[in-house]
Amino acid sequence: MKKLYVMLLFGVGLTLFFFCGGNKKMITSKAPLEYVKNETKKLAPVELKIDLTQLPESELKTLQILKQAASYIDSLFLIQVYSKNMAIANELANSNNPEDKYYYDLFKIMFGPWNRIDSDKPFINNIPKPEGANFYPEDMTKEEFLNFVKQNPDKKELFENTFTVIRRENRKLKALYYHEEWPNYVHKIHDLLIQAANTTKDSTLKDYLLKRAKAFLTDDYFESDMAWMDLNGDLEIVIGPYEVYEDKLFSYKAAYEAFLCVVDKEESKKLEKITSYLKDMEKNLPIPDKYKNFERGFSSPIKVVNEVFSAGDTKAGVQTTAFNLPNDERVRKAKGSKKVMLKNIAEAKFEKCWIPIVNKILAPEALKNISFEAYFTHTLLHEISHGLGPGFIKKDNKETTVSKELKETYPTIEECKADVLGIYNVHFLTEKGFYDKEFEKEAYYSYLGGMLRSIRFGIGEAHGGGVAIQFNFLRENGAFIIDKNGKLNLVLDKMYPSIKKLANILLTIQATGDYEKAKKLIEKYSKITPELQKFIDQLKDVPIDIKPIFPKI
Repeated sequence: MKKLYVMLLFGVGLTLFFFCGGNKKMITSKAPLEYVKNETKKLAPVELKIDLTQLPESELKTLQILKQAASYIDSLFLIQVYSKNMAIANELANSNNPEDKYYYDLFKIMFGPWNRIDSDKPFINNIPKPEGANFYPEDMTKEEFLNFVKQNPDKKELFENTFTVIRRENRKLKALYYHEEWPNYVHKIHDLLIQAANTTKDSTLKDYLLKRAKAFLTDDYFESDMAWMDLNGDLEIVIGPYEVYEDKLFSYKAAYEAFLCVVDKEESKKLEKITSYLKDMEKNLPIPDKYKNFERGFSSPIKVVNEVFSAGDTKAGVQTTAFNLPNDERVRKAKGSKKVMLKNIAEAKFEKCWIPIVNKILAPEALKNISFEAYFTHTLLHEISHGLGPGFIKKDNKETTVSKELKETYPTIEECKADVLGIYNVHFLTEKGFYDKEFEKEAYYSYLGGMLRSIRFGIGEAHGGGVAIQFNFLRENGAFIIDKNGKLNLVLDKMYPSIKKLANILLTIQATGDYEKAKKLIEKYSKITPELQKFIDQLKDVPIDIKPIFPKI
């Protein structure tokens, strides 16, 4: 007789998972317990600071409903990561072995049995993480997919669609939309979004939630993304499939995530002036004019928010400090993109991770020139820079996108580009008189200080891999030096020319859709050199990131 397992998992404990199966054990091996405990300690628990008392009762109630919807996002993402995740989670949750609590804790943080802050090293069942996650059959090779699309050109668009999964039926590949693959979850989220839309008094949020509810049942997110650009109330809400980083096979498939945030209107106003420079930033890119993107919309709202809750892709392992959405090039062409800065997350990371790192690795001169404002500004300009440069491009006389042409290299190249243009644009805004020269110097030193934080995420992760490219390239070009005491410092007059040179390389790769050059750049520079390893070794006792403790609502 089959046994019924009922498990309470993730989020606020509102999602029940039911798994029917026999007594077959899913867990065949485990990493040493000491390893699991130590890895969990690398994420510093932080109670997120946020004042919810100023919110109207209607918006507080809306948040409570949306938190329920976000708990289903946790579930969906867990399934997207690995087909066996639910079964493994059930076994850990129902285990009588007290040691399994520690494995379960790390499993929940990482959304699966692979350690995202240790290059996806398995800590349960010693098998490598599937490159295609659960978006493709585990036994499907890249060549099989490419051959199928070549032989079936009428199915190319569906197979490469951001919101389809690839499955096998009678040994043949087929594509299914997310709402067809996971109907129970998307219908529950749909119903909760409708409920939230009928609760909020914010007309812009209501419009977004109604359109987003419909999108969950159709996997057509264009109209709701357009509506999201117009949010202007107390709440900043994101819910749906967005980033493609989990798909390491092609970077085609989007993972589900959610952000529930309260807008800091005062801080947001301080940053609004930057958006008036967007066209000039595009003009100033260090590539020929023919590659510049003046067709994108230049509406670029900047929101400073405090996070109340997050779910899915954004919560797995390392926490998001800021984001730039939507990713749909059609929306960016029509309206631009929105930059959202998570201030309470940034402050927590700065205090728990960033300051301890720079105190260990930077030279005294560098330490005198760092600040939270410079760190936060580079994060903002990183997000703004995602919206600059090539998007739609022509390759072999056909219109395509950068992401499709660069395939699995795209996330690393794009994150590297955003970082590099972020600091490049500090110089640009200084030349325009927006910042003074002293702040530009602070920005350079703070940029250097933040590098070791991101590299510790692992070079297999897009942000960490992108930072490794920057560090090794700038070191090779003499912009970074190691002093006689083994501390990191800058050569200020070499910083801007080296940054400009790297920006040109990255943007040209994107503009030409040059997959081979992207691969070569990553192979050459995205690596942990012996000197980088020495710095990483000094940081063993410093948390890699934070583990947020969300406020009760």
